[in-house]
Amino acid sequence: MPEKLRPFHIAVLMHMTQSGIVIFTLPRNLADYFGTNGWLFLVPCIVVSTFNIYLISLVFRLGQGRSVFEIMEQTIPRPVLYPFYGGLAAVWLVFGCMIGKKYVLIFQMLSFPTTNPMVFKLAVDILAFLMITKGIYSISKAATLFFWLSAWMYLLMLWFFPAFRWERLTPFILKGGHNQFKGAMEIYSAFLGYELSILLFPYVNKNKKAMAGVHAGNLYLAVLYISLAIICFGFFSLGQLKKLLYPLLDLLAYIQFPFIERLENLLYGLFLFPVLVTVVMYWWAAQESVRRMLPRIKLSVLSFLLIAISYSISFIPKTLDAVGVWITNLGYAVTGIAFGFPVLLLLLLLIQRKGGEVRA
Repeated sequence: MPEKLRPFHIAVLMHMTQSGIVIFTLPRNLADYFGTNGWLFLVPCIVVSTFNIYLISLVFRLGQGRSVFEIMEQTIPRPVLYPFYGGLAAVWLVFGCMIGKKYVLIFQMLSFPTTNPMVFKLAVDILAFLMITKGIYSISKAATLFFWLSAWMYLLMLWFFPAFRWERLTPFILKGGHNQFKGAMEIYSAFLGYELSILLFPYVNKNKKAMAGVHAGNLYLAVLYISLAIICFGFFSLGQLKKLLYPLLDLLAYIQFPFIERLENLLYGLFLFPVLVTVVMYWWAAQESVRRMLPRIKLSVLSFLLIAISYSISFIPKTLDAVGVWITNLGYAVTGIAFGFPVLLLLLLLIQRKGGEVRA
């Protein structure tokens, strides 16, 4: 019997996939787009992401744990689906690429301003390649290890309680924001990653615990986001928070020890773990899509080709602002896939049931 992913590993994998590079700008975006007590907007984001996971769980239950590709190909001829598979692969591949590129550019800005960032990007891509070629089970185990190596950092939020001031939160709710629709889309992108659980169906046991793991990972991420946002709104003034480029890094810079200088640089390096898992999972998803079109190609060769294409694309945006634009636009597409893909699958499953194609 092939190995299956356990609910705990699924929860950790989804959490690590969701907690990517957006966490560094999340408090500023909440303050800029939604104003006072902007952290409250995280609550509807949690509700919407939970509903989206519920749609995915419906696909899992109605499809009897079958692969989403099998569900589609049962009703639609595979060649007709090739453009759809190609679109999924392109979006996921480039989205993961830009997440890695943004991490590298910030790392270069903090620690090695004179070094070509593409050198660091190459190192990250090599690590990602080594993980992807091992398969999803090894990826989940690596994600669990990375989780334990980096999870302790969240306890550092306790450091800021002495400087936390409730009066900075103010009694006003969502005042002083602007362009809230755009802000809502950008902030919701901080929760993206759970939608990749739709590709895990063949690798999990066919019971409710599998999808409960996805819900648990999303809930844990939500608690961390709300905690971080409240601390930032109570530590900085609203005006400060709107001006800070990366509030999380400024928080970490507040932590000082007499025997360590620029501790935030060291701690930023540990954020490579969740970013790497995020990149790997999106590239793994792209690989799964391409494999349906090119089933005979060797897996390691396919991984190398996709990562080589991704690395070439990463040369195009040169600055953090340009990378941010790519991530924002691709985030819209990934959000659309997150909701549209399970809805499409549910429609196909209903058609199959009505036509008696799915065995009871």
